[in-house]
Amino acid sequence: MMKKTAATIFLLNSGSFLIRYGLVVILIWIGTLKFTQYEATGIRPLAENSPFFSWTFAFLSTMAFSSILGVIEITTGILIALRPFSPKLSAIGSFAAILTFLTTLTFIVSTPGVIQDGWTFPFISGSPGQFLIKDLVLLGAALWTAGEALEASHMQSRTRIDVKRALFKYSNNN
Repeated sequence: MMKKTAATIFLLNSGSFLIRYGLVVILIWIGTLKFTQYEATGIRPLAENSPFFSWTFAFLSTMAFSSILGVIEITTGILIALRPFSPKLSAIGSFAAILTFLTTLTFIVSTPGVIQDGWTFPFISGSPGQFLIKDLVLLGAALWTAGEALEASHMQSRTRIDVKRALFKYSNNN
């Protein structure tokens, strides 16, 4: 097996940190913007053309819908950020992010104007096309943080079990 160089370790550690906490910043920042009128107005056309969300406007205002999304996104970001303290909560946040980005990616199919006027696939428009397609990378980041947090949670559980066994064994020997 090849030994990792200091540069490789630095790049892996930095990349892991930026994947997790970059995702956290994006979720909290965009979630916070959901409480503004301009963001609420901006997401309405995406949601009202979606079979998953169009029905919500029968009983929610645009601002209420956007605010609910904001709470979900901020909560998701905070949960992912808790990884050093609770890998299990971080994994839950990561799964919420996966669901968020999968849902957002469905807007590519349901929202008019994704393909640039006068063109065909693969020519996507700047907005909403390019705005939406970036969620593929965010989905990848959420998948990675979920896997990493689940692995850490399992390792943490095994360590607790090993400590309990050792304490039980020690107490029975004395």
